[in-house]
Order: sequence, then structure tokens, then C-alpha cells
Amino acid sequence: MDPDGFMSEPLCLIENSNGQLVVNPEAQRTLCGITQPVDVVAIVGLYRTGKSYLMNKLAQKKKGFSVGSTVQSHTKGIWMWCMPHPEKPNHTLVLLDTEGLGDVEKGDEKNDTQIFTLAMLLSSTLVYNTMSKIDQRALDLLYYVTEVSNLLRTISSPELDEVEDATDIVGNCPDLVWTLRDFFLDLEQDGHSITADEYLESSLRPKQGTDQSLQNFNLPRLCIQKFFPKRKCFIFDSPAHRKKLAQLEELDNDELDPEFVQQVEDFCSYIFSHSKTKTLSAGIQVNGPDLENLVLTYIRAISSRNLPCTENTFSALAQIKNSEALQMAIGYYTQKMDQKVKLPTETSQELLDLHRACEKEAFEIFLKNSLKDEDQTFQKKLEMQLQAKLDDFCKQNLKASSDRCSDLLLSIFSPLENSVKQGIYNKLGGHHLFRQKTEELKAKYYQEPRKGIQAEEALQKYLQSQQLMSAAILQAEKALADRQKQIEEERARAQAAQAEVNRLAAIQREQQKQIEENARAHQEQLRQMEMRKALELEEQRKAQEQVHARMLQEAAELEKRRIEEERTRLLNQIHQLQSNVSSSRDRCILQ
Repeated sequence: MDPDGFMSEPLCLIENSNGQLVVNPEAQRTLCGITQPVDVVAIVGLYRTGKSYLMNKLAQKKKGFSVGSTVQSHTKGIWMWCMPHPEKPNHTLVLLDTEGLGDVEKGDEKNDTQIFTLAMLLSSTLVYNTMSKIDQRALDLLYYVTEVSNLLRTISSPELDEVEDATDIVGNCPDLVWTLRDFFLDLEQDGHSITADEYLESSLRPKQGTDQSLQNFNLPRLCIQKFFPKRKCFIFDSPAHRKKLAQLEELDNDELDPEFVQQVEDFCSYIFSHSKTKTLSAGIQVNGPDLENLVLTYIRAISSRNLPCTENTFSALAQIKNSEALQMAIGYYTQKMDQKVKLPTETSQELLDLHRACEKEAFEIFLKNSLKDEDQTFQKKLEMQLQAKLDDFCKQNLKASSDRCSDLLLSIFSPLENSVKQGIYNKLGGHHLFRQKTEELKAKYYQEPRKGIQAEEALQKYLQSQQLMSAAILQAEKALADRQKQIEEERARAQAAQAEVNRLAAIQREQQKQIEENARAHQEQLRQMEMRKALELEEQRKAQEQVHARMLQEAAELEKRRIEEERTRLLNQIHQLQSNVSSSRDRCILQ
């Protein structure tokens, strides 16, 4: 340690010895040597979640606070490291690393609460380190510790010699920095990207309504908002592969996930620039000796357990006690009803009798565990919640009966409905068969056990819905009868029409036969006429040939006579010529 009280390594501030919290004298001396105002940054959270690693980063050291690599918790009690503030001159940064909560080897939830409460009371910036996401359990734990812290502030205020005014609790509350380790969710809400801070505020947002369940949901959120007016949230990816986590403090930044490295830098930068000085009422800044005084005061208040019964404190305790008694009675009632009630009950009275028996036992549980509920506020709440539970059981009973009856009706009547769909009853007399089958199935339904209070109503509703089916079958049967009648009439008309067609066809065949006979007769006449004509033509030809032959003969004879006459004439001419020649020759000779 240097002359200014600054430390080269962490020092145990509060030892946790067998569940007892004891202040380390050496740490007391160290605090008494710090005259500067102190910024106190404390970290709390479940064991083995990397709290010490973050505190070493704030100390700007690789090693310091013990970082374990096994499932065992390393940090025991509360450890302190004092150093110059990196960004605030003349201020001391006090880092408080706390023992991890929920250590299975320790198994002491009360001791966990004491350590968490001390860290909250001593710090000006509280780092709440949880895994993966913000869940109801983490909210409930933070809410519970804030309530205990408020109570301890009130109890301890006389011992602080007016250093801290109990009426100014909220003004002196630490800033909250919620760190989410190994965060794997997508920062989205309603389809839009959100920041880590918006995620935190969304988780703390109360719901609208006056229902008791909503009040129980809203109470821790409203309390946390009031106790921590200034809130910040950081998310951290996994720093490295699981196998490397055992040597996390030995790893350089280039061996870690770049996103994780940047997230750690952002976290440290925010703490350095936004951490506030620890103050008491009226803005009094706390230095080392003041912080030592706070440590001793709160340790004595926690260890003594002699809580003064002021009206506010007792009311707060009574409020918590009666709330617990109320929840215990409701839980007992719900458990017993779940065990005893077999839904659906045959009658409403059966359910009501079970309710009254369980209600009586639940009131006995409440009265046994409640504290000074003089105005019966919680008893009235219990009555209202039990009535609401009864109403809910009645609704469940109604629904269970309705579901049971619906299932039975479906099972019993579905074959009938399938037969209807297949058209089995779409025939003459089908409606009578359908009604007969329906009565048989009704009798079968009545024989089934544990149908509950909706048995008759469900059946009547089903039968009423079946009226449409029955009417459809009846209408189909009537239509079928009408169609049958129509078919018979059409068949008779068709037969008459066919007879007429046959008669007309016979007439037509007779007419056709007559026509064909007439045609054959006509053809025969034509053939006879042609034959007669051919004979006449043959006779005419022969007559013509005879005439022609005679004419040729006559012509030949005429030609023959002409030729003969010509020959005769020529002969006569020849004789004449010969005569003339002879006469001429004779004259010549004579000459």
C-alpha cells in the first residue's frame, strides 16, 4: 500500500466466517487512511459468473480479484481494492467484489442476502451481474434486497450520528448497472431493434390493470424503478471458447472474442465516466473513514438482529409477513383443490363443497401465519382471491364438462355423421331410420359417467345443431320421393312416347315399303317402256335398212340402167364415129 492508501492488490474487507460477517481490521485501517471522496463500485450476482473478471478490468489489471476456473466459488465475503480514480482527480475508486450468490457448497440464502444487501448499501454504483437474460427470479431478488436495504437504512440511521437521514433514502441510492453475461438473445421487440437499455426498461415496465396478479407483477418493478432512478444495461457475448475460459485472465485481447473485448471496454468506459461519489444526505461526500463507519454500522445492524419496532418497520414486516401468509394460503388452497377436484364434477354443489372445505383450511393457514392484520385487509384480499380462484375453478369445471361432453358426443355421434355424409340415409324411409339411430345414441350418451354440469345442455345444443342435419335428410327424402314420382311420370311419358315412336316407325316402314314397291313398279314400267322402245327402234332400224336396201337396189338398178344406156350411147357414138371415119377414108382414097 502506498502512502495515499492506494493498494497494489485487493484486500478482504468483510470476512464471511461460518455465516458470520466480520470486518477485517487491516481493511479498516486502509479506509481510515483515505481522505479523498470515494466512488464505490460494487458487483453482485450468482457465483461463477465472471464478476471478478469485470472488477479486474475496472482495476485495469489482468490479475487481482481471484478468478476461478472451476465450479467452486473463489471470492469469499467482500473484497476491496482502492486506487486513484482514472478520470476524476482527487477521488478514490473503491472496487468491491462480493462472494457469489447461490453457492451450492455454502447453501445459505440468508448469508447471500446479507452480502447482497451490504454491497447495495455501501456502493454508489451497483453492478448487478446475471446470466443470459433478465428474468423474474433476478428481478425478485433485486426487489427483495432493496426492501431489506431500505429497512436497514431506517434501523441504522440513529447510529450514523445524523450522517445519513433515513428520509432521504432514495436520493442516496446507488446507480444500477445491470450486466448480462453470455447474452444470446436478439435485441428485438415487436419486430424492431432495441438497445440494451431499452431491454432493461421494457423488463421493468409495469402492466396496466388492478388484478392482484398484475399488482404482484408490478410491485417489484415499481420498487426497483423508484430505488434506482438511474439505470444502465450492458450485454456481453461469451468471451472465448469454453475450453479457453479456464485461463481467461491469462488471455490477451487478441485471443478473446472481439465483440466481448469491445463490450468490456464500453462497460469500463461507462463506469469511469459515470460513477458517482458516495454521498449521504444533504450531499455530504463520503471519504474513507465515513465508508468505514458505514461498514461497521451496517454489519452491527445485520448481526445484532435487534430490529427496533418502529411503526414503519413493523408495518413493513407485517406487510411482508401477511403477503407471505396470503400467498401461502392461496398456494395451499390451490394445491388442495388440484388434488381433490376431479374435473368435471357431476354437480356444481360437489365443486362448491370441495371449495368450502379447502377455503376453511386456507383461512386457518393464513391466520396461523399472518401478523397483526387488524383491519383484515389481507383477509379480505384472501377472500377475494379465493372467490376468484373458485370462479376460475367453476370456469375450468364448465370447460372440462363442455370438453368432456364434446368429446363424448363426437365419439358417439361421429359414426352417425359419417353415415350421413356417405348418404346412407338418403333414401326413402331414411329420415325414420336416422331418428331411430339418434335415439339409440342418446341412450348410449346418457349411460356415460362423469359428463359434468354441461351434460344436458351440451346434448341439447348438439341435437339442436343436428336439426339441420335431420331437416336436410327429411328434405332429401322428400326430394327423393318427388324425384321418384317424377321419374315414374317421366317413365310413363317415355313409354307412351316410345309407343308413339314405334307406331310412327311402323307407319313409316309401311310407307317406305310402299314407296319402294312403287319405285320397283316404276322401274319395271320404265324397263318395259325402254324394251318396247328398243324394239320399236329396232323395227324402225330394220324398216329403214330395208328401205335403204331397196333404195340402194333401186339406185343400183337405175345406175346400172344409166350405165347401160351410157354404154349403149357410147357404143352408138363409137359406131357413129367409126362410120364417119370409114366414110372419110373412103373419100380420100377416091381422091
